[in-house]
Amino acid sequence: MKVGTTFDSPEVHVKKIVAGMVLAFSAIAVTANAADATKLNGWISDSMCGAKHAGTGAACVKKCVEGGMKPVFVDEAKKAVWSIDNPDAVKNFYGDHVKVTASVDAAKKSVHIDSIAAAK
Repeated sequence: MKVGTTFDSPEVHVKKIVAGMVLAFSAIAVTANAADATKLNGWISDSMCGAKHAGTGAACVKKCVEGGMKPVFVDEAKKAVWSIDNPDAVKNFYGDHVKVTASVDAAKKSVHIDSIAAAK
């Protein structure tokens, strides 16, 4: 602190305003990001079999992924197959019926899994 400055100086007041604005914008960014998340139910399958084995072929999915196929998300209706941007997030759920919270990119037909759990 400079000699002669007080806690009521214009310099301190401006710093408080800037700090408050940074906090407010950070909160808005976090809220906007959470608003983009979508809750989905479906299956984790592999890029070769897609929806064919969703719900019936856990062993096949595990074997295909271990053989180099990429894991994919198959929607509840077993009609849409989405690539997974972060495949490590689903490594414990190959072949499983799951519920996920994900950011969806419809243009790329991909999902980024934020959270995953077994569906009941």
